[in-house]
Amino acid sequence: MARVCIQTGDFDLSSEAAALRAADGGVGAVVAFVGTVREHSSGAAVSAMELEHYPGMTEAAIEAMVDEAFTRFDIRAAKVIHRVGTLQARDQIVLVLVTSAHRGQAFQACEFLMDYLKTQAPFWKKEHTPDGAHWVDARVADDEALARWGIAAGNAV
Repeated sequence: MARVCIQTGDFDLSSEAAALRAADGGVGAVVAFVGTVREHSSGAAVSAMELEHYPGMTEAAIEAMVDEAFTRFDIRAAKVIHRVGTLQARDQIVLVLVTSAHRGQAFQACEFLMDYLKTQAPFWKKEHTPDGAHWVDARVADDEALARWGIAAGNAV
């Protein structure tokens, strides 16, 4: 089973979680994060979001993030699915699943992966609003979240 999937199609949380834990009787916890397209951003209505990436480079970068999560936390498995293309408001964008023997490590690893994804994964996002389309800048709060893990991002403007 692939640990990282970049795809245009939607994903199903239940089936992905079941597949991740199916062959491992030592799993005591499954933690999931699902990110969605917000209807509003910075006070503006968002009708759609376009996500672009560099095939191959993006998967490799996320694989390295998953490797780092295995180094830092006592987890049994992890999977990241990230959608690209044009998504509508309320569509699912990203799924991060982590399994471990106990919930604490799974929660921490899932949060670590999301903080890392928000700042280090090579994705570019363009929001479509009534005023036109614009690229989404990195946020200081996302860089600060990554800094909790001892990693400096410096992406925010």
